[in-house]
Amino acid sequence: MGCIARIKTVILRKDQYRFSMWLYPISSILLAFICGGLMLLLLKLNPLQIYKTMLLMTLKDPYSIGEIFVKATPLMLSALSFAFAFHAGLFNIGADGQLYMGALAAVLVSLKFAGLGTAGILVLAFLLSALAGGLWSGLAGWLKAKFNANEIIITIMLNYVAFQIINFMVNGPIKEQLGAYPQSDPIPKQAYIPLMFSRSRLHWGLVLALLFVAVFYLLLIKTTLGFKIRAVGLNGEAAEYAGIQTKQVLIVTMLLTGVFAGVAGFIEINGVQHILIQGFSPNIGGEGTIIALLAYTNPIGIVLASLFFGFLKVGANIIQQTSKVPTSAITMIEGFVVIFVLISYYIQGMVAQRQSKKLTARTQTSTE
Repeated sequence: MGCIARIKTVILRKDQYRFSMWLYPISSILLAFICGGLMLLLLKLNPLQIYKTMLLMTLKDPYSIGEIFVKATPLMLSALSFAFAFHAGLFNIGADGQLYMGALAAVLVSLKFAGLGTAGILVLAFLLSALAGGLWSGLAGWLKAKFNANEIIITIMLNYVAFQIINFMVNGPIKEQLGAYPQSDPIPKQAYIPLMFSRSRLHWGLVLALLFVAVFYLLLIKTTLGFKIRAVGLNGEAAEYAGIQTKQVLIVTMLLTGVFAGVAGFIEINGVQHILIQGFSPNIGGEGTIIALLAYTNPIGIVLASLFFGFLKVGANIIQQTSKVPTSAITMIEGFVVIFVLISYYIQGMVAQRQSKKLTARTQTSTE
């Protein structure tokens, strides 16, 4: 059983592992901090003091608390993008590309339709960003359904194509009028997502992301489409035999998957960046994948894990500014989280495989 197969077995049948859903993620985070502490000791730094400083200075300042939510918002949507596809048995590694296409749509709308006013611009930018992200991932879904193409390879390739499209656009058609840097002109202020508080960068995009968390849950659990998606993810052949059009479900799933990431692009541009530049959102898609796996694709878990990663990002910046400790000394904790999450899935997959063999042996014995 390969790594991907083990992950699918554990997550798609997670009702059998309710205790593990909390034990393994918490253990992975604790072990990551321990390993991070050992690395800090090698640098002749006091890990307990650094962790204490990071915690206190991050949580005592309202601006820093707001920054945690700002950082967590796109990660939340990126994780939902991966998780939604995963319930259909698909690995969507293309959230970065889908986010970029959503961001491009948001910039074009914000620059070209400034006369619509704040409400008009934001609604149109939101809709077209969602559409752009959905169509971009829908292409991967169509290739999967039509030619049984590997969605992992396709979405990674589409990431690269999206990056090159952005590079072309900021170096040509939408390059700033001054022409000094490969970036677009800043979007007009009426295209900004309003702030929630005056002394913070926290904006109403957070509420939009939380609404999408609710949509994620309701769509998967409370609708016929969600039932079909989960059925295809658990056993595609059985779903086909039961009359579910699996190819159609795969395409629709990937279309909806890209909507989450496309909206993340809209929120990043209109809520935070206000300009499109090369590499404006490094590795949000990759981090979203880890967050989704850490949370077992559970929507509440995704929110909590996104806030944890947001805390790490803000804390790393604060530590660098106050203690002159490099941000990599803190962000490496993310790497350890990845390692221990994958190890936990491997262990759970091994346990599930052994239990399956024992059950099969018992069934054969009772039959005889």
